[in-house]
Amino acid sequence: MSLAIFINGILPVFLLIALGFGLKVSGFLPPSVWGPIERIAVYVFYPGFLIPAIWHADLSGLSAGPISLAVSTSLALSILIAFALKPVLRLSGPTYTSVFQGLIRFNSFVFLPIATSIFGAQAMGLAAVAMSALIPLSNMASILVLARWGQPEGEDTVDRSLRGVMARLFTNPIFLSCLIGLALNMVRAPSVPFIEKDLKMLGDAAIPTGLILAGAGLNFAYIRSQPVLVVATSAFKVLIVPLISWGLCRLFGGDALAQGVALCCGAAPCAAVAYVQARHMGGDAPLMAGIVALTTSLSLISLPLLLWLYHLLT
Repeated sequence: MSLAIFINGILPVFLLIALGFGLKVSGFLPPSVWGPIERIAVYVFYPGFLIPAIWHADLSGLSAGPISLAVSTSLALSILIAFALKPVLRLSGPTYTSVFQGLIRFNSFVFLPIATSIFGAQAMGLAAVAMSALIPLSNMASILVLARWGQPEGEDTVDRSLRGVMARLFTNPIFLSCLIGLALNMVRAPSVPFIEKDLKMLGDAAIPTGLILAGAGLNFAYIRSQPVLVVATSAFKVLIVPLISWGLCRLFGGDALAQGVALCCGAAPCAAVAYVQARHMGGDAPLMAGIVALTTSLSLISLPLLLWLYHLLT
């Protein structure tokens, strides 16, 4: 991978993450403001980005099917590996749920800007297709595992029924945005210029806001609690999963662009929402915070190496 791709494609993303981390630890903004900022990003800005990206994506092309199949299969393999490791690791239920989430969760706030920065605007549609496949699968798997092995403190207010799981999935604004975009794409809804202009303005705010939020959510203090477990889980997530995603996309006939987007998708760090869910449903929240922080940091090292290999082989 050339130095120019690293400087222009990857480094700006991580500088914004570093900015978010700096703003949080410096106290420049009070802690109470980060929740509302995250809420407007997830419920307002990100739909503005995702809906038109999927709406106008060429889902009939040769790449949409392979990338969707590749990332879904990669996720399924990660889930199977996580289940196979449970009797071997002999972890407590809450600790296991955080390892499970660390292996399968991906941070769309980091994935989307990296994919589009490196591969250009043409990658947006494929990235959105990958997200529409991963979001329901990773959310449902994480919720089911937390419902089975999580141990909330005090009174358990989490609805662990199938109905409760589906309710949480279908009230996820990012998942709903993907569904809306897919519906508009399938019915070939015509472009509405003034609506699309508003969506574009919202979407333009999504990426920088999401990256700053990703940085603000990092917490390195908990890595020391179980360093071997955190490092092993994080290394698998940012080194092995992207190779699996890339290889599967290549196997399924995806072109060079689809393979690159699949690689970036697999290399995305664990999502910060995993910490929120662990805290809410009785997972090991400190361990989860450490995995989120380390995967985000390690991806700065792993992504250039993986992309160099990608450019060498494609």
